[in-house]
Amino acid sequence: MTAGTNQAIAQPVERRSRLGAILDSDILYSFRRSKVTIVAAIVTFAIVVAALLAPVIATQDPYDLRQLSIIDSHIPPVWQKDGDSRFLLGTDDQGRDVFSTILYGSRQSITIGVMATLFAAVLGIALGLIAGYAGGATDTVIMRAADVQATFPAILIAMLVDGTSRALFGSQRNDTLVFYVMVLSIGLSFWVQYARTVRGSTLVEKNKDYVLAARLIGIHPPLILFRHVLPNVIGPMLVIATINLALAVITEATLSFLGLGLPSTQPSLGTLIQIGQKYLFAGEWWIAIFPGVTLAALVLAVNLLGDWLRDALNPRLR
Repeated sequence: MTAGTNQAIAQPVERRSRLGAILDSDILYSFRRSKVTIVAAIVTFAIVVAALLAPVIATQDPYDLRQLSIIDSHIPPVWQKDGDSRFLLGTDDQGRDVFSTILYGSRQSITIGVMATLFAAVLGIALGLIAGYAGGATDTVIMRAADVQATFPAILIAMLVDGTSRALFGSQRNDTLVFYVMVLSIGLSFWVQYARTVRGSTLVEKNKDYVLAARLIGIHPPLILFRHVLPNVIGPMLVIATINLALAVITEATLSFLGLGLPSTQPSLGTLIQIGQKYLFAGEWWIAIFPGVTLAALVLAVNLLGDWLRDALNPRLR
């Protein structure tokens, strides 16, 4: 048998062994045993996929004014009296289909939450690695900055950044700029937890033999940090990121509810709730309730996934 034939046989065997290792892993076993986690994963997956496929699933584009008619405003859900079969969950004050606005609003909320979480993770992990590895004055400056920020609530930091952007840009502040200001403001609110956790792990890892050996052979500190130390501290970061994703979505919804988030022309779930609460006492509950239920389901499901991931990655909790 030739060497090429042996290599061709070895590759499928190697793929099967890797797949078998994944299927037999403790994390997947823990996932299959938890019915609550499975339901949370299904809910999260369904909401995310529906948001991504909003242009396909939605019955109208709520951002396109040409598709809206004020005559269709304040229509109740289809199962109520005066309901319209065109609008499953009713319409809002601008004649937008509530089901469609939930799909598009979920996409806005999830996108802002994911981008803000990634920004906070990158910033916090980088600063934590530098503080833990460098030590001395660098560590002191970074950690004192983290201590100062930790004294302020996340929502206050986000409001401060948003207010600063309004003062700087004024009338030039368009919808795209508002989107990225939201990402920046929420991301700056959550980097401290990453930095503290990574710093503690880096202080332990930097004195281990593999790091000392890398320093001895002359590998540059940035390569040591990101090639050798980072892979060994990334586990807790996944748990923090999952939980912070839910917090980021909630923070975005809070800012939007307070009128500091996305405009009503391109609403997120928080903006939809803020619009709908004006009509609750008029009996038009569906404008606020359905976006609120969607937001609650998304945040609860992501939190449950974060709790499961924390337990699955911590052998002491198994």
